[in-house]
Amino acid sequence: MKSAWKLAWLVVVVVATTAEAQTFRGRIVGTVADASGAVVAGARVVVRNVATGLVRETETADDGSYAVSELPIGSYSVTVEREGFQTAVLTGAEVTVAGETRVDATLRPGAVAERVEVTATVPLVETGMNVLGGSIEAKQVLDLPINGRDYTKLLIMVPGATGEPNAGGDSPGSFGLFSVNGNRGRSNNFLLDGTDMNDGYRNLPAINQGGVFGTPGTVLPVEAIAEVRILSNFEPEYVRNSGSVVNIVTKSGTNETHGSVFEYFRNDKLNARNFFNTVGPKDTFRNHQFGVAVGGPIAKDKTFWYFTYEGQRERLGVTSVNTVPSAADFANVQWR
Repeated sequence: MKSAWKLAWLVVVVVATTAEAQTFRGRIVGTVADASGAVVAGARVVVRNVATGLVRETETADDGSYAVSELPIGSYSVTVEREGFQTAVLTGAEVTVAGETRVDATLRPGAVAERVEVTATVPLVETGMNVLGGSIEAKQVLDLPINGRDYTKLLIMVPGATGEPNAGGDSPGSFGLFSVNGNRGRSNNFLLDGTDMNDGYRNLPAINQGGVFGTPGTVLPVEAIAEVRILSNFEPEYVRNSGSVVNIVTKSGTNETHGSVFEYFRNDKLNARNFFNTVGPKDTFRNHQFGVAVGGPIAKDKTFWYFTYEGQRERLGVTSVNTVPSAADFANVQWR
């Protein structure tokens, strides 16, 4: 009995540890050295989010390295101070979804009051993690032409991903939205701000998909998306699925109030005729997608708010070719 309890506690601890490791936030790491290349231990490192004022502090270890984890995505500045050296301020460090950004600093002799500000040099090749995949940022989500303003149409843009052949990911008979590295379309793991977002019936995303009856119950406005990262060959903390991890992070308010109002429409008056609709009136098609997105501060550098709404109204008619029995056909029917 005692062995069973010990095993149960071990399972709980392992599951809890895995849950904590799974994250949608990023981290900044680096090494601090002097002009000669010797590492500098005990340097104070301050990481600050430019948009929200979030501040995190740490010190360099004996080997001159530092790491600041669990950072919301965004642009950061890194300030490094050490007695006997000028203060170094590195700007433009971009933290991405579940990513690692390396910012190394070089300190020069001088007074701490002297500040040297430079743009952080971020390596083009990721050397700290072996995760494959790619990221889709908010600007890409908004600027790229997306049919129906559905973010799922962007998921096949990363290496190793392909759409399902029938392109019917929102139908009741769906086999999955997309496939990664040859896995099944239902082998993907969807996360929204670090929270499980998988439909337990088909293992598709719980938003922007047809569900059991083919009607989306929840739609995620693209105006609300800050970044989407599709991970393949991912780290073991994500577990669960063999395909990919679709890590979606929504926008947050900042110290400045910002927003947008939008309206997109499609109309049969602007469309070419359907291939089968060669004579008579055109197929009716009216589609309007509209909404608003706005965010700002509640308490500067501390608390923020963000609101977005998107609606869609659609009317349509479909032309099809059918064979309809004539009166003569009915007359020739042999009734028994």
